[in-house]
Amino acid sequence: MDYVSALVPPVVMAVFFIGLIVTIVKSQGGANKAKEDAVVDAALARAESARQASRDTKA
Repeated sequence: MDYVSALVPPVVMAVFFIGLIVTIVKSQGGANKAKEDAVVDAALARAESARQASRDTKA
């Protein structure tokens, strides 16, 4: 019976970890992917323009 109590915590953690991975994989892409990509692209463009503007004012 000791082996059962020794195996339960790792098995429970493995089940939760697999559930977490499945949730992450399922949430990738889908209907919101284009919107999320657009937000990231906008943030990168804003950062790039700010970097160029600060470089232009220093020159």
